[in-house]
Amino acid sequence: MKELQTAIDAARQAGALIREKAFVSKQIDVKSSASDLVTEVDKEAEKIIRRFITSHHPDHVILGEEGVDAGVVAAKEALTNHRVHEHLWIVDPIDGTTNFIHGFPFFCVSIAYAVKQEVVLGVIYDPIKDELFTAEKGKGAWLNGEPIQVSSERTLAESLLASGFPSGDPAGMRQVNTDGILRLSPHVRNIRAGGSAALHLAYVAAGRLTGYWELDLNAWDLAAGAILITEAGGMVTDTIGNPYEIGVRHILATNGSVHVAVKQALAEAGATGF
Repeated sequence: MKELQTAIDAARQAGALIREKAFVSKQIDVKSSASDLVTEVDKEAEKIIRRFITSHHPDHVILGEEGVDAGVVAAKEALTNHRVHEHLWIVDPIDGTTNFIHGFPFFCVSIAYAVKQEVVLGVIYDPIKDELFTAEKGKGAWLNGEPIQVSSERTLAESLLASGFPSGDPAGMRQVNTDGILRLSPHVRNIRAGGSAALHLAYVAAGRLTGYWELDLNAWDLAAGAILITEAGGMVTDTIGNPYEIGVRHILATNGSVHVAVKQALAEAGATGF
């Protein structure tokens, strides 16, 4: 699929800029609060991606994080307005912006392509480690050209999970997510919170994490990682078990074997977000 090469090339071009600017003084802009940080690099990276996609697919539509106002309402409205298009690119130029600002090397470029609201390819690029995760519907998932698959852990006791905390937290989701962590932590090997939803999902696909859940995320955080996991043999739903689609905001993604156990624990803790 020619769109896959477009996504790869766009991610690498944006990643080159991000890598060049990482760990140096950055001009920080603030959308709506100190927790919603946007860097000039973020904006320039999205411009690079938009230019590249538009030059190769001028009739396609792009939903990018930097083109959307801050807040849940604006994000939902933007998705509603964009998802009706047959050919839709879903872009996060830097997933993990706060990490980038602080020089914490866990951030990535995330690009997905959906046809009639179904994600058919995803690319996640970590410019610091030069790791390129790719997936195409029906063709598997790959890391730097080598096939990947989800982990083989079969019980919670063996599992390394990850989660995260939404920025701003207008709906109190941080506390809800903390309730889930407290419920699960005694039963798993450990839990991580790295600060990039897309990279966490890529790590589930690559078998580095057994599973990941988080509440109140946006389409651009999840779309590319979701297809990576399904193509790597894993399972992606919302936190109460409904199949993934691009409108999902409360995500649960695992190797499949522990999916039901994690879902049940979140339900018992009242930590599904619903």
